[in-house]
Amino acid sequence: MVDIHIDYLGELHCRAEHGPSRKLLETDAPVDNHGRGESFSPTDLLATALGTCMATVMGIKARARGFDLEGMHVHVKKLMTTSQPRRVARLEVSLRVPVQVGERAGEAGRAELEHAANTCPVRLSLLDAIEVPVVFDWELR
Repeated sequence: MVDIHIDYLGELHCRAEHGPSRKLLETDAPVDNHGRGESFSPTDLLATALGTCMATVMGIKARARGFDLEGMHVHVKKLMTTSQPRRVARLEVSLRVPVQVGERAGEAGRAELEHAANTCPVRLSLLDAIEVPVVFDWELR
């Protein structure tokens, strides 16, 4: 169990504290929803959670196989609905893995890492109402 403590600061800003580490992060409403867009929005954090969760579980699997994913880049593009109710409609994920990692992992390892990413806790927690296309680029040319 992890406690997250959140204070509403006014003007559509919140500050959240991660209980175990005491690290802080702030959110702001996006410009297209009455905010100033000065920080991550709550739905931006959802997209961030997905990308970082995928990278983290892949990193755990890679470490167990004796290599590191350092240099991997994950890009998540968040698309909101255009009609009410306002919600995340689609999270497009692109993972670019350095060529040396792809070579070291081999075909079976790449499949294992892709499975780990696609079954990370955040991905499994998302409703089917959110489309989540995922593309892996192993830089194997």
